[in-house]
Amino acid sequence: MIPPPPRSGTVGFIGLGAMGLPMAARLAKAGFDVLAWNRGRAPLDAAVAAGCRAADRPAEVAAGARTVVTMLPDLPQVRAVLEGPDGLLAGRDPATPVRPGQEMDTLVVMGTVSPVAVRAVAEELRPLGVSVVDAPVSGGVTGARDATLSIMAGGAEDAVERVRPYLTAMGSTMRRMGVTGAGSLAKACNQLVVAGTLVALAEAVVLGEGGGLDPAALLEVLAGGLASSEVLAQKRHHLAAGDFTPSGPARYLHKDLGFVLDSATDAHVELPLSATVARLYAAVDDRGLGDLDNSVVLRLLREGNGTPRPGHPHHTTTKD
Repeated sequence: MIPPPPRSGTVGFIGLGAMGLPMAARLAKAGFDVLAWNRGRAPLDAAVAAGCRAADRPAEVAAGARTVVTMLPDLPQVRAVLEGPDGLLAGRDPATPVRPGQEMDTLVVMGTVSPVAVRAVAEELRPLGVSVVDAPVSGGVTGARDATLSIMAGGAEDAVERVRPYLTAMGSTMRRMGVTGAGSLAKACNQLVVAGTLVALAEAVVLGEGGGLDPAALLEVLAGGLASSEVLAQKRHHLAAGDFTPSGPARYLHKDLGFVLDSATDAHVELPLSATVARLYAAVDDRGLGDLDNSVVLRLLREGNGTPRPGHPHHTTTKD
C-alpha cells in the first residue's frame, strides 16, 4: 500500500459542492488538518463529520492556513470569497508583508475557469504576497470520491511543489503543465474533447436513427471498436435511452467552451470544430436545457432533423 502524503500543516478548503465535499474529505482522510468553509451549513456539517474543521468565514480560513483550496464554479465566485471584510484577503495591504507560515500565501483554484482570467487574478494577488496555482480536475464526482481525479496544475514551480501533497491526496494523476493558467488551458482542451465527442456521438445516433438503426445497438457496436472512449462509456445510457437526468449539466460545458474560444483568441489559433460545438451548446442553453445532462445536445439535433425517436412508428430495431 502506498503511504499517505506527509502531513503539512493546515490546508483551507472553500466550496463544498458535489465535487468539493468529497475532495475535502479525502484530504482529511489523508491526515491533513482541513479548515473548511461553505456558504451553506449542511455541506459544512458533512465535512466536519468527515474529519474537517469548520470556519465561520473565509477570513478565518486565510488566517489559519498557508494554502487555501477553492472548488467553486467560476472566478466570480472565487473573487467573492477573496473580497470584502470577511474575505480571504481581509486586512491585506501590499505594504504589509505576509507573515510566513501564519496566513494564506498560496491560493489553489480547482474549479474550471478561464486560463486568461486566472492569470489576471494571479497578477492582482502577487503584490499581496499570494501565489496562485490553477489546478482544475477531470474525473467527476466518482473521481473526487475515490481520489482518482486527473489534476492539471499551472503555477510557479515552487508554488506547485508546495501544494503537491494536497493535490496527490485528491487525485491519481497530477502534472504541472506550466505557469499559472496552464492548468486551466489543459482543462479547456479536455472539455473541448469531451464536448466534441458528445456532439459526434449524438450525430452518430441521429444518423443511425435516420436509417432505422436502434441507438442502443449502435452505441454497443461503437463501444467495442476504435470509436470507444470514456465519454461513450459514461454517456452511453443517456444517449441510448434519451435520459438526460444530469450527471454533468450542459450549462457548465457551455461555459467551458467559452473558455476554449477565449484561449484560442488569446493564442491566435483557429478552431473550427470548437466554434461549431460551442454554438450547439449555446443553443442548448438558449432553449432552457442547460440544467439537463450535457448529452442533451442529442435532443437538440433530433429536433433540428426531425429524426424519429426510439419507439416511433418509422423506427426499426435490428437484432441478431
